[in-house]
Amino acid sequence: MTGSLPPPEECVLPAMLDAQCRTRGDKPLVVFSDDSIWTYGEARQLALRTAAGLQRLGIVRGELVLVWLPSGPEILRIHLALGYLGGVLVPINTASKGASLAHVIANSGARLIICHSGLADRLGAVDCGQLDRIVLVGGSGPVPPGLELLSEAVLEAPAEAFDPPSPPVAAHEPHGIFYTSGTTGPSKGVICPHVHTAVMSRMALRYMGPDDRFMLTLPYHHLGGAYITFGVIGLGASMTLLKEYRTQTFWSDVRRTGSTSCLMLGSISTFLMKQPAQPDDRNHPLRHVIQQPLDADPAAFASRFGLTIYTQLDMTEMPSVIASGPIVGEPRPHGYCGSQWQGWPGFDIRLVDEHDCEVPEGVAGELVVRCDLPFILTPGYHAMPEATARVWRNGWFHTGDILRRDADGGYLFLDRAKDSIRRRGENISSAELEGEVLRHPAIANAAAIAVKSALGEDDVMVALEPKPGETITPRELIEFLIPRVPYFMVPRYVRVMQRLPYTQTQKVQKSTLRTEGIGVSGVFDREAEGIIVKRDRIG
Repeated sequence: MTGSLPPPEECVLPAMLDAQCRTRGDKPLVVFSDDSIWTYGEARQLALRTAAGLQRLGIVRGELVLVWLPSGPEILRIHLALGYLGGVLVPINTASKGASLAHVIANSGARLIICHSGLADRLGAVDCGQLDRIVLVGGSGPVPPGLELLSEAVLEAPAEAFDPPSPPVAAHEPHGIFYTSGTTGPSKGVICPHVHTAVMSRMALRYMGPDDRFMLTLPYHHLGGAYITFGVIGLGASMTLLKEYRTQTFWSDVRRTGSTSCLMLGSISTFLMKQPAQPDDRNHPLRHVIQQPLDADPAAFASRFGLTIYTQLDMTEMPSVIASGPIVGEPRPHGYCGSQWQGWPGFDIRLVDEHDCEVPEGVAGELVVRCDLPFILTPGYHAMPEATARVWRNGWFHTGDILRRDADGGYLFLDRAKDSIRRRGENISSAELEGEVLRHPAIANAAAIAVKSALGEDDVMVALEPKPGETITPRELIEFLIPRVPYFMVPRYVRVMQRLPYTQTQKVQKSTLRTEGIGVSGVFDREAEGIIVKRDRIG
């Protein structure tokens, strides 16, 4: 397909669903937490009715709509409906609150928000930007002043009332904007064209067929959740969309829903392996697992549960240009993420130094990527031209990830060049967290860093310097942050220092803090002190 984009029925969400309905209308498309099922035909009809409702509200092609809902039928039907309209889904992390929530609202410029009633009270504490209408889903809730409250019933109208856009929605048009962690600033809205996400899903689900069922373990507000819709529809397969992932019910959910495949972040694999062995550990339909990052002992995991394991490296902005086949044979080194995947033509990848010059084999460098087809990689960040220009330098997309290539063409992930933290599948902007810490009146400066976690990703540590004459305890900081930041951003470790380490230009030397880590005296571990922060249960 080098030289031209795929036809719409292979890469545009509504065209794919229309095409599959012609031969698979009665086939199950999605299984939900309550065991209810949508067939392909039922999903299409509901999407058209929802699109008609949104159209009556005045939503037009290219318009951004904020959607603040947990995983489940409502967010799925709105995503499909916006696809038919040519509208743009802008999902908000259900853990968002405070400044991070206000930033997404303001940066999107959206005027309509579709919000779960259990989240609405958080809007009253932030600037609602250009929002002027709100649809509450799932019951009543507080409505911020200045917003017109619309009934949930407005989200549906007769399917025959829907007026399809002309010309039809095209591959290059965005279906969504997904906010991901910033590095030196707030979160960035990644523009995701239809073809970008269709190709991403095809590359990630490279081992699946029409008879497979993929169980989402990431929430739908992540592209890592939403892109599965593209993948399973493109394959004519099906998916399981649970309200939330829970380790305790994972295997019963797999068996009950007949799921054959899923994505496992490192922490999921660790939690499952820590559970006591059971006689029925291999008695389940799950057959294929993508581990990101690869588990420390994937062979042991595969053997215990009777699975085939794959791994890959991707991000919201780009598909898995580096990916593995089945992980078999010799143990893989820590950080292994596969080799350049040849299943989709047109990609070039390089490892480069700070001047964008390619580094030799065996030398660490930043991964940069380009594709000879447009819109396969993200075109950039919504309303952030400077951030777009930074990552799209010299004609290459700069990932900010540091890798090394071995003699066999395998790639090892080493570190992040960007100053971000990844915890339990969530990307955290250190700058954003530091900004919230500095709102405390007793703190002069702060540095948020990643420290190694036993669960395979990062834990968060904040080192802070009090203002002269002021004192603050770690516990006070934790209590200050809990109502102000998402649960996953609340640091596990806090280190209070008389003075942070600085460079000659008065920048905090985070490298020193990372080297010292949590192994120095005076580091407060909130979990060891019994302070457990959990996500809010919505609905």
